[in-house]
Amino acid sequence: MQYRTTILENGVRIATREMVEMKSVSVGIWIAVGGRHEPEELCGISHFLEHLLFKGTTKRSGKDITEEVEGLGGFVNAFTTEDHTCIYAKAASQHLPTLANVLSDMYVNSLFAEQEIERERDVIREEILMYKDQPGQFSQELLTEAMWPRHALGRPLTGSLETVSRIQRAQLLKFVAENYNGLSTVVTVAGRCTHDEVVRHFRNKLKKLPRGRAPVFQRWNEVKRDQRVLVVKDETEQTHLALGYHAMSRTDDRRHAMKLLSVILGENMSSRLFQQLRERYAFCYSVHSGTLVLEDSGLVSICVGLEPQKLRSALRAIHRELDKLCKKPPTRKELYQAQEYTIGQNELGLESTTNQIMWMGESMIAYDKVVDPEKVQAKFKEVTADQIQQVANLCFAPQRMGLGVVGPVESSKVERWIGDIGF
Repeated sequence: MQYRTTILENGVRIATREMVEMKSVSVGIWIAVGGRHEPEELCGISHFLEHLLFKGTTKRSGKDITEEVEGLGGFVNAFTTEDHTCIYAKAASQHLPTLANVLSDMYVNSLFAEQEIERERDVIREEILMYKDQPGQFSQELLTEAMWPRHALGRPLTGSLETVSRIQRAQLLKFVAENYNGLSTVVTVAGRCTHDEVVRHFRNKLKKLPRGRAPVFQRWNEVKRDQRVLVVKDETEQTHLALGYHAMSRTDDRRHAMKLLSVILGENMSSRLFQQLRERYAFCYSVHSGTLVLEDSGLVSICVGLEPQKLRSALRAIHRELDKLCKKPPTRKELYQAQEYTIGQNELGLESTTNQIMWMGESMIAYDKVVDPEKVQAKFKEVTADQIQQVANLCFAPQRMGLGVVGPVESSKVERWIGDIGF
């Protein structure tokens, strides 16, 4: 795949993927700042700013922003992660100039008006309360808190009701001034376009960004955790659990084996956990595993929702599958299918212009270059069954485990079960 990159005079990095066969174009502006860059008292400020970028600029009202893109048959959206914020849009390729205009205007000309800040503060409070009412989501928040205590990685990206209520306009403007700059900015564009026209569009629109400095964050140093298990008792119909283990960072060569381990465990319907927990025992409707890779840390997680009386049996079944992978490597067939699934999902995903800008943006933020998908796929092909077993033994150790549970269950009971089962 042909990727091209250009660095502007103020440090803004532009990456493109020309896809002449497509009728669409996707555009993203990425800021290399997210939840992990926030001091505790400003927890949620990156996400707050993400919302405010849609609330009006010196040229457009909030309604104008969405109407201008949606009126062309496109969409505009945004998200915040641990280490970056992204605003992005997609439309028919002839509308590239409009997408570039709108996103650039949002990024460099937002007003952050006091009235809009107060209005959006209430919106974010409702978002936080909504997630608290979703036990699956809430259990994952508890897991991150258990995994990274007293650290920015363990705090919710939305912030809390308390921190969101305290953040003031002056703090928002200061955060923008310190972090929204050329060195922290990446532009990604994919679809029916040329690299030169993309650079031409954004060079002028982003020239007012100061060069600035790259954002800094507190690295994670593994410390003794006071509590591995966090339980919130709630009278829900189901009990939701999120089980996790500290794993490989994005710079660890074993991360490819970690990903295949997760696929074998629970990333599709033929996975071990799906076949055992759902198909064999009918414990649940949904069970899945996943990975998170960060610069200095990583996570393998398993999430499941089920009737409260099935929780102990499900924990035993999960532990049994983890133990099997520690004692015996996956079969040759499992390894091959996990490799083909991972590579195939990557290839299918990259047929989308939106997924292409996500690939480029995440690569540029993480590695300061666009990672060649074919080289990543080759890395997965090189993984052996023994390497997966080795990663399982490293990751699935008791001191690396964390658990978040939401449902009608006592914390003391869950902790006793965890101990009895051998987690």
